[in-house]
Amino acid sequence: MKDKYDVIVVGAGPSGSIAARTAAEKGLEVLLIEKRQEIGEPVRCGEGVPRNALLKFTDIDPKWVCSKISGARLFSPDGNKFELREKNSDTELGYVLDRKIFDRDMARSAANAGAEVMVKTQATSLLMDKGQVCGIRGISRGECFEIAAPVVIGADGVESKIGRWAGIDTTLKLKHAATCAQFHLTGIDIDPSCCDFYFGSSVAPGCYAWVFPKGKDEANVGLGMLASMTDRSHPIQYLTEFVNARFPGSSILESVAGIVPVQDTLPCISTGGMMLTGDAARLSDPLTGAGIISAMASGRISGNVAADAIRSGDVSASSLAAYDREIFDTIGRMISRNYKLAMVVSRMNDSSLNIFFGTLKSRGMEKVPLSFVSDTIFNPGMPLFKILSKIF
Repeated sequence: MKDKYDVIVVGAGPSGSIAARTAAEKGLEVLLIEKRQEIGEPVRCGEGVPRNALLKFTDIDPKWVCSKISGARLFSPDGNKFELREKNSDTELGYVLDRKIFDRDMARSAANAGAEVMVKTQATSLLMDKGQVCGIRGISRGECFEIAAPVVIGADGVESKIGRWAGIDTTLKLKHAATCAQFHLTGIDIDPSCCDFYFGSSVAPGCYAWVFPKGKDEANVGLGMLASMTDRSHPIQYLTEFVNARFPGSSILESVAGIVPVQDTLPCISTGGMMLTGDAARLSDPLTGAGIISAMASGRISGNVAADAIRSGDVSASSLAAYDREIFDTIGRMISRNYKLAMVVSRMNDSSLNIFFGTLKSRGMEKVPLSFVSDTIFNPGMPLFKILSKIF
């Protein structure tokens, strides 16, 4: 490591790696650091991504893909099921990834673009000059360091400290936190082309359970629940009951747990010399919990804004506010819209959910192509009333 870079990116998940790659492609000297000894560990998500959205950031490498998804099944609390599929069953609408391989390849793409990548390297505080971020202090393999940089990008996940150190309130309130647990199961009988979603207070209060196939007999099986809506201490209890009921005899290869932000966009995600991306900026979709694509999008935007600001010689808060504006005009609009819908769904009891799903089915929801549903959920420019009018 050198003692000065143009940009330091803290966190080598998809958001940080895309930010580092973008800035490096713009000719900047970039350092990408990851506190863990291995990039891609631990995996804390279902690993599902929409195909068309992913293609905006990278070509698809077959070695990332565990399953090609062409359909989805939704199960209401009373057990009714309806299925969404394309007319052509071979149409690939999304993938379930191997995040360990995917994340490392994204970091590799940053390195190939010219960024320096360091693991087992942790930021411990920010360097400040006249109230503006100008670098980081940290520790790498037992050695303390100080590195200057006019721009620091905080891609350090939901537990982010970078924003808080810079003076941005990233406090995650209990009502805005979904606690999640996931098992990687083997020895199960599933449709490898279809993702399943289960709703109900006995399954996942305020949220849902998912089954994302990773082959013919393996899947990520997990659930999220609003921490404010249950008196149980941990989602593992709900998940264990769910798995025992639906996949008896299965074996657990891996168990992970974490928190997903379920909230509207933060009012501020940058300040002088610093920008937040991905989960650190609370950019996961509050309706679906998905965060990979919005993380990559925010990484690209932050890398471009960093390059423009450094070239202009102005990395002040007013200059980097261009990042906030672009995020709010794109990802932020989708998050705000889906947050409103998520709050409505989270307050529905089982009876209301049964009526809701029954109405969707009776109005021909199963005839709506899954690609339309997927595209509208992730489309920032599609207002909620237009989505519902298309369905009904």
